[in-house]
Amino acid sequence: MNTRVLKRFVIYMAILTFVMFTVWALIRSFMNRPPGDYETEVCDIRLKDQLFDKAIQAADKALEKSPNHRGAIMCKALVFISQKMYTEANQELDYLINYLETTVKDDDRTGIGTLAAAYANRGIIKDRNKNYEGALRDYVKALGIDHEAVAGPGLGTIILNYKFKSSSVKERALYLNEQLQLPENERVLSIKELDEGQVMHKPGKL
Repeated sequence: MNTRVLKRFVIYMAILTFVMFTVWALIRSFMNRPPGDYETEVCDIRLKDQLFDKAIQAADKALEKSPNHRGAIMCKALVFISQKMYTEANQELDYLINYLETTVKDDDRTGIGTLAAAYANRGIIKDRNKNYEGALRDYVKALGIDHEAVAGPGLGTIILNYKFKSSSVKERALYLNEQLQLPENERVLSIKELDEGQVMHKPGKL
């Protein structure tokens, strides 16, 4: 047999074997995923694409497969916040917070991070609705549960020289606390341009 042909045959077989093992691993991974996870990922993708109706449909499918799927509930809340449907978003977050506080285990880091994110996002809703005392309470609660989960950029705030920047939940909480100590007529609690740039919080994996 021609050596070159044999060598080419071995190379092709090796590539084919690698491809088949990869495909099989992906299939097994997909088949073994918890119910609702795939639909929740679809919800997240549709949310990023601002296809809000399709995002809600995906989240609802996830919840049909797995009632109380925390990722799906969070995704629905984020969709509603993005649409400024704050009453609906607040209902989802209230439910998620109550559910997680009664079920999450101490070693469930994702669950704990989700709970912190739920409090932070509920704080954002209260912030936008000018319930600053309530927002501060939720921010503090989020930080106490898992400060790393909500360490990303959040609501804007005022810093030195009247310049602006994005702030973390911690920075926003400190700022609100500082302002709420001032006489009411001296407080600066809302800056429209920055408030509109709030960043919602979501753990990397739900």
